[in-house]
Amino acid sequence: MSDEKQPGTPDRRMREEAEELELAAQHASDPDERRRLTDEALRIRERIERESGPEGATMDPM
Repeated sequence: MSDEKQPGTPDRRMREEAEELELAAQHASDPDERRRLTDEALRIRERIERESGPEGATMDPM
């Protein structure tokens, strides 16, 4: 089993953080806060993609 499948790996934690930020953005009433949260989630996903390749940035790779 690869490290990525183990709970608590850095990639998994970063993906979970990005998902939490995206959820918070969906519930934010302030447009600036929504944009800030969405941008931060995007930065995290881009970092995962740079470090792990495109399949590392999503929870359900093809």
